[in-house]
Amino acid sequence: MSKLLIDVGSTYFKVCEETNITQHFRDFKKDIYEDLLHKCGDVFSRYKKEDVFICSSANGGLSTLIIGLTNSFSLKFAKNIAFNSGINIIDTILYSKIEESKVPLELIDVVIVVGGIDGISGVFDEKLLTYLQKVQYSNIVYVGTVQDANYLSSHIKSLKVLGNIITGKLHVNELELKEYLTNLYQADIVGKEDIKHLYEFTSNQIYSTPYIVNRSLPLIDANFEVVNPFIVVDIGGATTDIHYSRDLVRDNILSDSEYDRLVFKKLGVYKSKETLVFAAKNNEFVYELLAYLNVTENILEEESEKALRVLMQLSIFLVLYKVSRLNPLYVTLHLELLKSIVLTGGITKVLSYAEVEAIITFFYKKVMNLHSLPTIVLDYDYAIWTLGMKNNEHKEPKCL
Repeated sequence: MSKLLIDVGSTYFKVCEETNITQHFRDFKKDIYEDLLHKCGDVFSRYKKEDVFICSSANGGLSTLIIGLTNSFSLKFAKNIAFNSGINIIDTILYSKIEESKVPLELIDVVIVVGGIDGISGVFDEKLLTYLQKVQYSNIVYVGTVQDANYLSSHIKSLKVLGNIITGKLHVNELELKEYLTNLYQADIVGKEDIKHLYEFTSNQIYSTPYIVNRSLPLIDANFEVVNPFIVVDIGGATTDIHYSRDLVRDNILSDSEYDRLVFKKLGVYKSKETLVFAAKNNEFVYELLAYLNVTENILEEESEKALRVLMQLSIFLVLYKVSRLNPLYVTLHLELLKSIVLTGGITKVLSYAEVEAIITFFYKKVMNLHSLPTIVLDYDYAIWTLGMKNNEHKEPKCL
């Protein structure tokens, strides 16, 4: 035995030895360390700490509030970077309307302030300071015009100043902000008490699962029958993540990344079931979809295996809807160009190919009004994350 790979999810532990992958349903009465030790203690005893590699998605992601100068550039660019860093956007505020904007009631993990190109000053003033005094946040980062950095730093003690994400040619300069946000995501994972204890099993850094899955994407076509451009939808208990080829992006944002990702914190089928149901009930197509599946809306309130299967089907539908041209709030993808859709995560242990195909067919024919469907690939063994872990050994990630 050479390497032991562990993925700590919100619902399952996934354990990979060589090519053998096993899954263990978590006991929520125990903390992660105790439960993992109970279920896999004999496995750990066969490996040295330096040969154990762990990733986790158990934290469910971070939240952000973005304050920007324009919808077409500053807000659009910052939203794209935040989504691709695994950050959940609670709200965006156009600076010209900040005085009439609502203040979020919840604690915000990070506030992003962005706007203006270098050479312009006086973009932000006391209106921003007045608003921020009402917001509860843990971190705040400024990525706007360099001329306003000193003014804001002198009034906001905890402000982190990074390079402007808007270049003089109105392109996006994403690396610094992406690295900062990904570091926050990583720190949140290892900062969890349950996750900290896992360093008793490994001497390697613990990574976020969405980061690891994204590292797998260049390797997928060698292990699965996948044709570019493609997306990978990873549906778990707390989040639904979508990883996509940038060939599908429908915007004017220039990026060095070949693949990006979105993490939907409120579309999981266990921990975030209530918000998944809420999103379903407020979607204009869902009731027609339920009829198409030969179930009634009462299924959303049930606790049964059938209800779980329907929730998983709805999570597939909702994540496709959220990145389609019908929903401009997120990154919009050219789904009509999609050649392959790969599904991974706990969903592949529950849904049949026919149940997945039914959702994809409904979405493309009824919603997108298209008759050509992408090829569907199911990662039944939940092996995709292991590709990224193996590719990540002894390497420090560029953005972590």
